[in-house]
Amino acid sequence: MNDTRASTLKFHTTQSYPCSYFPDRPARSLVATPDHLIDARIYEKLIRVGFRRSGCFTYRPDCDDCHACIPARTNVNQFSPNRSQRRTWKRHQQIIATPQALKFNPEHFALYQRYQSMRHNLGGMDYDNREQYQDFLLQSNVDTELIEFHVGEQLRMVSVIDKLNDGLSAVYTFYDPETLNASFGTYNILWQIEQCRELNLPYVYLGYWIKENRKMSYKANFQPLEVFIDNQWQPFNSK
Repeated sequence: MNDTRASTLKFHTTQSYPCSYFPDRPARSLVATPDHLIDARIYEKLIRVGFRRSGCFTYRPDCDDCHACIPARTNVNQFSPNRSQRRTWKRHQQIIATPQALKFNPEHFALYQRYQSMRHNLGGMDYDNREQYQDFLLQSNVDTELIEFHVGEQLRMVSVIDKLNDGLSAVYTFYDPETLNASFGTYNILWQIEQCRELNLPYVYLGYWIKENRKMSYKANFQPLEVFIDNQWQPFNSK
């Protein structure tokens, strides 16, 4: 990052804390500080070397004995949906996406809590209070959009997305876990890919691919995937 402002950033490693993905393993993160220096331009540089953000907290896994969390992005121009994804896209064409202000909405929070309690029970986020929710999703120093997805009058999904010069970064998505025969998560990524195509952006940054964790391994379905290994982006190889 050859930039005067970026050169003033400091990086430190956290103390060990319980891993959200593997309960039997300790985790550490490499954190970029101070927060107020990490604007959209600096964050773009960081995300290209494997960092992500949670609110204004910008980090990258830096565990001692585990390297399971691998940054991943989909190459939009080369992506071609498989048969299942084409069915999902067609099945959810009644969904209407609407940008909203990045601020607290009680309806969003209720959906978030319901999603966490049913899909990520005991995952460390299922009992988030309002303050924790706001810190996680509604605090941002970069160019962030909050998108509502409705079917008719019913709110079905909310997605928080960062806009970068070379793509979109999927920060977090939560949805109605009780809707039958729905594939909202898959649809959301397909929607982001289509948004990138409309904006002529090459990548959707998907966060961390984790082969051993079912809730994070699905990202390999959005090929061609690129992963950040040995300090460079390279084609995904599941082996």
